[in-house]
Amino acid sequence: MNLRLKRLLSKQTLTSFSRISSRSICPATTIFTTFNGGKTPSPPPFQPPSNTHHLRSFHSSPHLKFSLATVQPTSSETQDSEEEDEAAMNEFLSRFVHRMRGRLNEAYPQSDKPTIDAMLLVIVDKLVGQMEKGASLQEMVMSKEDLSEDLWRTVWDVSNEVYSDMEREKKKEKMKKFLQSEQVKVLTRFASEVGVRGDMLHELRFKWAREAMEESEFYGTLERYREEEEDDEEAEEGEVVAEEAAVESNEEGARGGALPKRHGKIKYKLYGLDLSGAQWKEVADKIHEAGEVFFPQEAKPITGKCKLVTDKILAMGMDEDPQTLLNEWVELLKPNRVDWVSLLEKLKEKDSSLYLKVAEHVLDENSFQADIQDYFKLIDIHARGNRLEDVERLLEKMVERGMSPDMLTLTSLVRMYSKAGNLERAKEAFESLKSLGFKPDREIYSCMIMAYVNAGQPKSGEGLMREMETRDIKPSEETHMALLRAFAQRGDVSGAQRIVTTMQFAGYQQTPESCILLVEACGKAGNPNEARRHFDSMTRLGYKPDDRCTAIMISAYEKKNELDRALHLLLQLEKEGFEPGIATYSVLVDWLGKLQLVDEVEQMLGKIAQLGEAPPLKIQVSLCDMYSRAGIEKKALQALGVLETKKDLLAQEDFERIIQGLIKGNFVQEAQRIHKLMEDQGFTTSESLNISLMATKAFGTSSSNRRPGKR
Repeated sequence: MNLRLKRLLSKQTLTSFSRISSRSICPATTIFTTFNGGKTPSPPPFQPPSNTHHLRSFHSSPHLKFSLATVQPTSSETQDSEEEDEAAMNEFLSRFVHRMRGRLNEAYPQSDKPTIDAMLLVIVDKLVGQMEKGASLQEMVMSKEDLSEDLWRTVWDVSNEVYSDMEREKKKEKMKKFLQSEQVKVLTRFASEVGVRGDMLHELRFKWAREAMEESEFYGTLERYREEEEDDEEAEEGEVVAEEAAVESNEEGARGGALPKRHGKIKYKLYGLDLSGAQWKEVADKIHEAGEVFFPQEAKPITGKCKLVTDKILAMGMDEDPQTLLNEWVELLKPNRVDWVSLLEKLKEKDSSLYLKVAEHVLDENSFQADIQDYFKLIDIHARGNRLEDVERLLEKMVERGMSPDMLTLTSLVRMYSKAGNLERAKEAFESLKSLGFKPDREIYSCMIMAYVNAGQPKSGEGLMREMETRDIKPSEETHMALLRAFAQRGDVSGAQRIVTTMQFAGYQQTPESCILLVEACGKAGNPNEARRHFDSMTRLGYKPDDRCTAIMISAYEKKNELDRALHLLLQLEKEGFEPGIATYSVLVDWLGKLQLVDEVEQMLGKIAQLGEAPPLKIQVSLCDMYSRAGIEKKALQALGVLETKKDLLAQEDFERIIQGLIKGNFVQEAQRIHKLMEDQGFTTSESLNISLMATKAFGTSSSNRRPGKR
């Protein structure tokens, strides 16, 4: 039998088939018998449900209970009802045939397509017959039809699955309608304005739509009950015809709870397409709502004198005041927010700096209707450019208009103040952010920790890192290293050791840099023995000490003046193939210069020259101090001249060492000149240096008073 599935979906085909005698179409047992050469196989291996009493009586559903007999429509109302029933039945049979075909293919893999089609035709015919009767599963099984008990149970299961799918699709379509409702849109817009984004906003939107749908269904049920009661009252008071109509309506409602039928429905068609259905009204509403979102109100056309003013605004320079032109533009155009946005977009495309300047003036315009998001956009741009004054000015305007910074604005402020090194303002923004209920993320914590590190407060930064750990937020390796570096520079051995231990617990392996910083912390703390222990531990880990690490270790020995141990370390490293670099030589030059070993220092300078690298500024400070104390005027003044050209790079301790060396060498005039230069740089003079300068007044400045030395 060359059947097509779409024929199974037609009521006329099924009606015609039901009129054919059972002898003209082989019964199910006969069809099943012909599959295997005349042998009747066992029923298909379908597993019946364990409890049939709790199965849903699908075949009594109001959507599918209708007569398959051919009925001539007597009115437009009857025709519409039949069309709706026809559509529901066609959809049900289409889904049923699709699912049942899979079951039959699994049970009879050897059967060809025509045979499966014949089996489906018989099953659908029997199913439709039972649906006309509104039979339950027990009635189907007890009937004298040709289908077996297992096959009836399978038909029952598939029917309920199809019905569940149809109900699910119906609910999904209804959910889509409520997602576009005005109530859900208002709630979604409010949530986005307060900073809700991403998946959370998506979940809230569906939650609100589901609640609105449940509320609508509840009130719809109440309305249906009210209409049924009104129908009952009218039936009691009305005429016989009205009573019969009411009884018929109540019977239909009792059977399936069908909705009241509509009367006087207007139909109209366009190019053969029926546009009178309710779905087309929904489509039109959705198109209108989508148009408002994707195609907002357009800006007014700019012509004539207004266009000339607009061109002047776009061609304006940064040093010009835009307020006059903006006032003229407002008077000519009478703009709304859309017009302002259009103008700002043109400015942004042409010149971002001019855009920021004009946008700040536009915020004060009443027709622009500025909100907190507009302020945030400008503040964020200025914050990323580290323009603190502009940000402060915009914040003042916000406060004047009664707006408080939201979470997004405060987040930008934390980043900006942390990067700029303004710890106090960063702390204020951070605390305000937490007071709004915002839980800082890893990025915000890292910004605040770096602010504490840059302000020289690594312990406070460590406290924030502990807070991150309590919230199961893993600090980055860069954050750990920044704290470790800060503790090492301050000579805080215990703090540096805590950070290294925390890194190991966090899963970060010890690196050469972390080992070097531990050596540096011990060296600056004046503990060369502990520094040497970490130095040897680094070697045992397989890391070869580089020039910087060796220089730090030599510097640790310098603090205790243990020159023999330093030289022994250098000899040991040279045997292992280590070659000192400029960092190691710089430490040795400084150390030997303090010991006034001029010849040895000059030998070191020769080795530095062989490396082909420019000596660091620290060497010039050491040379100036050494030559001044040794009374070698020419070389002292030569080193001093180099330092004066790089005065901006000198620290306070460098200035004081240079001045003390000049005083010791009786270079009083030079010492006073450098002292004045130090004050011009903004450094304060220590008490010991003041005493030394006051003592120089008792000495002359002639060269005869200077100690003899090499010239």
